[in-house]
Amino acid sequence: MQLMYNGPIMFTSLVVITTVVFLLLLIISGIRPSRTPLSSFELERRDQAGDSQAKAALRRDQLIPDVISLQRVISALLLVVAVLLSVATFGWLVGTLVGLVVALEYGAIARLAIIQRRFQRLYERFEPPLLAIIPKHPYIFKLLRSVPQETQDVFRSIDSRQELQHLVSQSGAILSPDEKKLIVHSLSFSDQLVSTIMTPRSMIDSIKKSEFLGPLTLDELHKTGHSRLPVINGDIDHIIGMLQLQSLLALDIKRSMTAEKAMEPRVFYIREDQTLQHALAAFLRTHHHLFVVVNEFRETVGLLALEDVIEALLGRKIIDEFDAHDDLRTVALRNPRGNNHPEKREDV
Repeated sequence: MQLMYNGPIMFTSLVVITTVVFLLLLIISGIRPSRTPLSSFELERRDQAGDSQAKAALRRDQLIPDVISLQRVISALLLVVAVLLSVATFGWLVGTLVGLVVALEYGAIARLAIIQRRFQRLYERFEPPLLAIIPKHPYIFKLLRSVPQETQDVFRSIDSRQELQHLVSQSGAILSPDEKKLIVHSLSFSDQLVSTIMTPRSMIDSIKKSEFLGPLTLDELHKTGHSRLPVINGDIDHIIGMLQLQSLLALDIKRSMTAEKAMEPRVFYIREDQTLQHALAAFLRTHHHLFVVVNEFRETVGLLALEDVIEALLGRKIIDEFDAHDDLRTVALRNPRGNNHPEKREDV
């Protein structure tokens, strides 16, 4: 009597096992281990800025490829088992047809929204312990790995100006070097301060208001290599005008004229902590070419020329016939005038 029931019981058991394997296949295939919406560059930038959440997200993104690789391996094994069980349960002909249907349709069924939502919530509960296991068994997951860890951030949004600059710099031959410079410098233009590009106080050449503009003086002025010079009343903290050297070319050297009489009396000041965007707007509004840069105490700390701002925007130097140096800030760092440079100096 027991033998009569062996056939139906075995068939039922195989059907149950096959169904369970098929359900497991749907569960594994229905999860979607997704990366953080932010790109790797942006996560690294935020991590370096001290963002602990970005650090955790970056670590997770580095492990997700191994999770996807494990998912593929388990799905492949379950699919093989499901096909073999189908053949064992229904016979070669029917079992092969059932296995073929399972192989072709399980992915579409697993992608149904209602199934994905349920399985995704289940996966999210078990993801933290799974991510904790992966670093403990690197060699096993290295053998199983089918998804490279160095994946490209394709079709992702750009989340910061710095990331856009990075993408431009990595654009290869799509953009020319000049185009890259223009884009990168224009993106950082609004964040730059006047103090970063101004001619520093130590490099400012000036002329006293009482100085007579005779031939020797004019020769010395042209040797400075500047097209404009501030006119001072005593010291550099009291600038009362601007002397344009080009306007002196037509000066009658037979007539005695002081710098005060030949200068342009209008002087424009700008704070050192203002942005270059503000400075450019000020140049366009005033139609002036040179600003005196002052600190919070209205002490002269430098000079800002329109050319300086345009160079910062374009990312290239603009050298005219009056420029003696490519970069006066670099010259100032070399301290050619020996400012505060006594023999027994000590920096503390």
